[in-house]
Amino acid sequence: MSRYTGPSWKLSRRLGISLSGTGKEIEKRPYAPGQHGPNQRKKLSEYGLQLQEKQKLRHMYGMTERQFKNTYNKAGKLQGLHGENFMILLETRLDNLVYRLGLARTRRAARQLVNHGHILVDGKRVDIPSFSVKPGQTISLRERSQNLAAVNEAIEVNNFVPEYLSFDADSKVGTFVRLPERSELSAEIQEQLIVEFYSR
Repeated sequence: MSRYTGPSWKLSRRLGISLSGTGKEIEKRPYAPGQHGPNQRKKLSEYGLQLQEKQKLRHMYGMTERQFKNTYNKAGKLQGLHGENFMILLETRLDNLVYRLGLARTRRAARQLVNHGHILVDGKRVDIPSFSVKPGQTISLRERSQNLAAVNEAIEVNNFVPEYLSFDADSKVGTFVRLPERSELSAEIQEQLIVEFYSR
């Protein structure tokens, strides 16, 4: 299945969650898209709830179904809770950490920065958005990418960097200090429903 390239705001409203992280999509019209959107009272089945939760997380990180399922299976081989491990693995993706550091305003923009070769990990260029960053590794911009207008604008408006990351705005260098804890990740996601979905 190819990556979703349709309207992201409509998808955000359908799932009831801000996929961009800005909250603008559902601020103005906090109901599903379409002519019946404001009046929908459809009660979801148990399967429907599980599927919706899975779609929320998958679209939040902008992944294909195959990538998502492979990461889920990888998380199952780690010690600890399957759902928590899964969310932590998603959080260690390079495109996500570029977004978390504030080098891009959305995950889509962060993925584009990585794809276009602007990002360095430990001083080496990495252009794979799904690259798994390890604790202790540094994330920075190539020298010729230091003055990108989009990056400077994103750093200006960003006012929060998670505790598991450190970031120096002057040198535009961030460090992945440690693996995140579940309490530091999205509270809107019920990962247990995703585990139940794949355990059917």
